[in-house]
Amino acid sequence: MPIITKTQHLIFSFISLTAILTTQAVSATITVPLRSKKGMVVSAHPLASEAGLSMLKKGGNAVDAAVATTFAISVVEPFSAGIGGGGFLLLHSQKTGEIKALDFRERAPIKATRNMYLDANGKVRPNVSTDGYLAVATPGTVAGMYEVHRRYGKLPWKEVVKPAITLAKNGFIISDRLSWRSLSAYEFRKQTILNNPKAKEIFTRNGEYYQPGEKLVQQDLGKTLAAIAENPQSFYTGKIAETIASDMAKNGGLITLEDLKAYKSIWRTPVCGNFRKAKICSMPPPSSGGVHLLQMLNIIGDTDLQSLGWHHPDAIHLMVEAMKIAYRDRAKYLGDPDFVKVPVSELISPAYAQKRRQEINMNMATPSTEIKPGLKTSKLHESTETSHLNVVDADRNAVSLTFTINLGFGAGIVTPGTGIVLNNEMDDFAAAPGVPNAFGLVGNEANSIAPQKTPLSSMTPTIVTENNRLRMAVGAPGGSTIITQVLQIILNVLAYKMDVGAAVSVPRIHHQWLPDQLGMEAWGFDALTLVELRRRGHKIKETTPWGNGNAIAVTEDGTLEGAADPRGDGSPRGY
Repeated sequence: MPIITKTQHLIFSFISLTAILTTQAVSATITVPLRSKKGMVVSAHPLASEAGLSMLKKGGNAVDAAVATTFAISVVEPFSAGIGGGGFLLLHSQKTGEIKALDFRERAPIKATRNMYLDANGKVRPNVSTDGYLAVATPGTVAGMYEVHRRYGKLPWKEVVKPAITLAKNGFIISDRLSWRSLSAYEFRKQTILNNPKAKEIFTRNGEYYQPGEKLVQQDLGKTLAAIAENPQSFYTGKIAETIASDMAKNGGLITLEDLKAYKSIWRTPVCGNFRKAKICSMPPPSSGGVHLLQMLNIIGDTDLQSLGWHHPDAIHLMVEAMKIAYRDRAKYLGDPDFVKVPVSELISPAYAQKRRQEINMNMATPSTEIKPGLKTSKLHESTETSHLNVVDADRNAVSLTFTINLGFGAGIVTPGTGIVLNNEMDDFAAAPGVPNAFGLVGNEANSIAPQKTPLSSMTPTIVTENNRLRMAVGAPGGSTIITQVLQIILNVLAYKMDVGAAVSVPRIHHQWLPDQLGMEAWGFDALTLVELRRRGHKIKETTPWGNGNAIAVTEDGTLEGAADPRGDGSPRGY
C-alpha cells in the first residue's frame, strides 16, 4: 500500500491543482482549445494546418486534408519530417466504425547487412548510422500518401499537393521555433549539413542558419512536388528515383532503383484495447507505440487517478513503473512483424497487465536492472523531431498521422536537384544487441538490421472512440518520449477530465527503462512531490520542456475541440 497519509493526500491534491493552474512556468501558457462545429486540422505548423483546412472547405474529406497537411509539413518543417522519410497513419470511418492502419515507414535497403555499422572488432562505428548516405533508409511518405488518397480521398490528387508546391516555390517566413531549433537544438547537426553542398545551400546563408523573419524558398523541392502531383510514381520509378539512386551510388549509399521500385506501403490491423468506457486504437508493429500505450493503460487499469489528484506522487509512481515495464518489454520483443514473431496479443492482454501490476511496489521504485521481460516466449533512439497531425471532417471521419526523417534534418543530405531532405532512419535499428541508439533506446535481435526490414518506431498515432463514435485523435513527435506523451494526454482527457488545451499543455514525465532516470519538466512539479518521489527511489532528472503533441476531441454536444502543444508553434484550424 502507498505510504501517503490522508493529510498528505490532501496536501498533494492541493499542490497538484496549483501546479495545473501555474503551468506557465513550464510551457508559457495553458492553451485554450479551438472549438468548431464542422471540420478541424491541427498540426505542428499553422501554414500546414491552413493547407489541410483549405481541402475541407473545398469539399474534401479527412484524408484529403491529411495528405495536403503532410506535404505542407514537408516544406515548412524540413528539419523534422518530409517526403524523404516515412511514418504511420490511422484512419477512422464514422460510417462503418472501422479503424485502419497504414505503414509507410522507411525500410532498409536491399544491400543492408546485419553488421554494416560495426568495425573489425565488432564495435559500433560512431555516427555512421546517423550522418551521411549509409544512414538513409528507403523513403515511404509519398507512397503512403498516394495509397491512402487513392483509396479514400475525394478531391483530385493534384489539388491536395498544390498548397505544398506553392509554399516551396514562393517560400515562407521562418518562425521563431524553426530558427530556434536550428540555432540551438540543431547546432550538433550543423557540421553534417555543411558537409553536404545542397543542404548547406538551402538551409544556411554562408554557412549560418537562417534567422527568424527571413524567407525560406525551396525551388528544387517545389519542382519535385510538382512532378509528384503529376505522377506520384515518379518518386519511385521515374526521374526523381533515378536522381536519388545516382546520388547514392556516387557517395557510397545503399539505396538503388530496385529499392525504390520495390517499395510499397502496407495496410496493417491496428492494435486496440479498452480503457474505462473508451476503445483505444493505435499503430501496431513495426511501431512499438500502440502495443506499449495499451500495455501501460492496462497496468494503470481502474486506478482512480482523478480522486488522487493530478500528478499526485502515487499516480506518478504508478505511471513511471508502468513505463519502465513497457519499455523493458519493448527492448526484448518488438521488431518488424514481417521478419520476427512479435507477441502482440500477449503484451496487450489485461491478464498480462494484471500480472505485471502485482510486481509494482507502490512504496519503492524498482531499479531498471531488476525489471525483466515478462513473457515466457522470448524469441522472437529516435529523435525529438518527427511531426504529428490530426484531422476530423464534417462527417467525423478522422486521420491521425505521424511521420519523420528522424534526427534534425535527417541524415543531413539533400539529393541534388530535388530539394529532398533524406532520413537517417537506419539508426532506429539495433546496430548491435543491447547497444542504445541516438536516443538511448536499446534493441535486441528482434530489431536487428536486415534487407527490406522496417526499423522499430515509437510513433503512436491514436484514435479513441466511445460507443462506436469518435472521441479523440491524438499523437506527438518526440522519439522515445512519444508513447509516454500520448499516454499522458489520453489520461489527462479521459481520467482527469481536462479539455485538450490543458491536456497537451501541462507538465510531463518520462521513463524509458534505460537509462534509469525519471525525466520531469523543470518548474512543473512542486518540491514536496519531488522529495516524495526521490524518497521512493526515483532518480529524477529535471529537464527543459519536451514534445509537441496535439489532439482533437469531440465533446458531448458534438463540438470539435482542438489544440496544439504550446511547446511548439503548431496550431489548430477549424470551420
